[in-house]
Amino acid sequence: MRLILISTITLVFLLLSEPSFSRPAPLVSIPTHDAFFQSIAAHCGKAFEGKLSVDTPPSNGFTDKTLVMFVRKCTESRLEIPFYVGENASRTWIITKTGSGLSLKHDHRLENGEDDSLTMYGGHTLDAGYAHIQSFPADEYSKQLFSRLQLPQSIGNTWQMFVYPEQFSYRLTRQGREFRVDFDLTKPIEIPPTPWGYEKE
Repeated sequence: MRLILISTITLVFLLLSEPSFSRPAPLVSIPTHDAFFQSIAAHCGKAFEGKLSVDTPPSNGFTDKTLVMFVRKCTESRLEIPFYVGENASRTWIITKTGSGLSLKHDHRLENGEDDSLTMYGGHTLDAGYAHIQSFPADEYSKQLFSRLQLPQSIGNTWQMFVYPEQFSYRLTRQGREFRVDFDLTKPIEIPPTPWGYEKE
């Protein structure tokens, strides 16, 4: 009986003293990144229509198209936001807490759900940014991708997102190019179809 009691105590002690490295790492973030992330997550499950505010030089792909963002899926560390251009549901913005900042990726899919050759490009914050504004200069993966696909002009890309109580904005800048779409957060619209490649989730 005494041996059983000692064995039980020993087992409990070992379980309680399990090394910390075997447990999930805590979610680490700083106040400005948290505030920015949560301001977007507060709209989870809602979709909003936008308007093209800046497109210099003009690009035909966005002219006279209905532009919609849908804060579709939210966890403590990841946001998935499909961006619809007319009937085109190929684009999803993915914002992730990385422990050293925020990452923005562009998940591009073909209509059959397969990856586009130009996909998962984006950037990572380099500083604290602001509670309402974050900038994402192109990361090394994206620069190598743009180089391989003969898009050298995109190597200098910086993406920005602005989130205020009444408006969300997505902006791209580089030398000789600026693109910005503003979304009205005061008027949720009907939920759009599932984006390409996400039907099985």
